[in-house]
Amino acid sequence: MTHPVSRSLREYARGLAGGLMFSLPLLYTMEVWWAGFVAEPLRLLLYVVTVFLLLLGYNYYAGLHHDACWSEVVIDSVEEMGLGLLLAAALLFLLGQIELDHSPYEIVGKVTVEAMTVAIGISVGTAQLGGGKGEARRGVEGSAKREATFGGQIVIALCGAVLFAANVAPTEEIITIATESHLAKLVGIALLSLVLTALILYYIEFTGSRQFVRRSGVTSVVVGSVISYAVALVVSAMMLWFFGRFDAGLLTCLSQVVVLGLAATLGASAGRLLLQ
Repeated sequence: MTHPVSRSLREYARGLAGGLMFSLPLLYTMEVWWAGFVAEPLRLLLYVVTVFLLLLGYNYYAGLHHDACWSEVVIDSVEEMGLGLLLAAALLFLLGQIELDHSPYEIVGKVTVEAMTVAIGISVGTAQLGGGKGEARRGVEGSAKREATFGGQIVIALCGAVLFAANVAPTEEIITIATESHLAKLVGIALLSLVLTALILYYIEFTGSRQFVRRSGVTSVVVGSVISYAVALVVSAMMLWFFGRFDAGLLTCLSQVVVLGLAATLGASAGRLLLQ
């Protein structure tokens, strides 16, 4: 499947805009620069592989080319990863965070850590920020979205949770709140996260809720909310581990997951609707 050059350029520009919209706070965050500097190669590799798998899932279920085969999905994902690396490297250089006299390890680490969220933003931006007549007409003519199965919904929720959680996971505020919060407050944060999930998915008629969320009684509301919150907690734990926040005791680690889970919950629920 080929596309006119002008259309491809618009898609790239849309993706770059989306990458900046979703990841710019990370590019200005000192803790992220430091995480890239100290991250172990294996940790960086796991991060890259995880994000690439998320890109594959997102592009398959909610990407711009809804009739694309798996080979085209892979190509799109590789392009988005490459654009993320280029955009992150360029901005970090302009911001003075990578210089020619820095060690290759420091440059690779910083660029890799920043580029992964940028790549997800590029994927989302390419697929979701278009609104011109051409895109609308193509949608009417037959490129209907794939029906997102349960697994597809989980993948999209993971992408949304990563986009939201990544912006606050590396900050010192998370561990400060976690260590200062008593059990009652942590329970309150968890309950608030569940309530927000239920409201966004099932009650306030958020964009896309009728199309992408099944409503079949109280049981489906409870199960759907718990699953979305579980996705948020998993993403929170993964992000905190990657940014080296699990060096503290077990209770502190669990507290951090709950605190960050509030932000991740918004991404997992609202993102589950908006990103497709």
